[in-house]
Amino acid sequence: MDKQFPEVVTFGESMVLMTPANTKGIEYNNQFFKSFGGAESNFAIALARLGHQVGWFSRLGKDPFGKFILKAIRGEGVDVSRAELTDQAPTGFMLRESVAGKTSVYYYRNGSAASKLSPEHLDEEYVKNATILHITGITCAISESARNAVYKAIQIAKNNGVKICFDPNIRLKLWTIAEAREVLLPIAEQADYFLPGLDELKLLYDTNDEDEVFSRLKELKAVSIVKGGNDKTFLVDTGSVTSFPYISVEKVVDPVGAGDGFCAGFVAGLLKGFSHQKSVQLANLVGALVIQTEGDWEGLPTLDEVQAIMNKEIHIER
Repeated sequence: MDKQFPEVVTFGESMVLMTPANTKGIEYNNQFFKSFGGAESNFAIALARLGHQVGWFSRLGKDPFGKFILKAIRGEGVDVSRAELTDQAPTGFMLRESVAGKTSVYYYRNGSAASKLSPEHLDEEYVKNATILHITGITCAISESARNAVYKAIQIAKNNGVKICFDPNIRLKLWTIAEAREVLLPIAEQADYFLPGLDELKLLYDTNDEDEVFSRLKELKAVSIVKGGNDKTFLVDTGSVTSFPYISVEKVVDPVGAGDGFCAGFVAGLLKGFSHQKSVQLANLVGALVIQTEGDWEGLPTLDEVQAIMNKEIHIER
């Protein structure tokens, strides 16, 4: 790998996120907290905090929200040199509320700057010099041009020996499951690492039969890591299935971003030379830490925090 390029490259939409300042919900609130979120930028921030060089790119509006997001991601140590601010379209926007135990998300992303992403916005040198390309199904769902950018990135990666890590990250607010199957299943067949949730697989394979799901996974060339199976994570590798129990936590504060942190933990393990099994265990640990903090990415752990837990160090507040 050329040292001037990051080890891992990812891309996709990040949106500004507004959440009510209290539990009254959006309709009855006059104060909101500002942050941002996006599966790929969450992943990139997580990987940077775990000590790896990672690049994220997208298109953002040349507006206060876009500038805020770009500065924040850069401030987390992620390379954003290929990200672009444009005055041709606005930054995507989302609202999220949790009322009476129910979380609702409202997207305002049609026609956003990221939806205008197309193959011409890819820097081939940037992609081909990575060790791993991480992609998600969300980018495929936001527009046809963004989907074509994913296809081009896959082709660049395959032509240059770059491993492809794929999280389907199904968002049924963006497309139907039939549309998702047509796009995501062929990508899974090209991936080197496939990281779906068990519920997502049941949707993609149109079955509730878990034996059938795992049979289908065994047909893929990818090493598959399945999240969300009865408090277990499953590793499907060379035809065998191994399960790993979740790491229990005292209280789940916010599950958003846990899957992105999980993916980053697994990729970090690979980059550190861990076995697939140890990489899954690291992924489980990162996911467990994320769900104990509010926010899409704010609770992503640093390498020091992860190592302290792995070494069973005790935190003392002096």
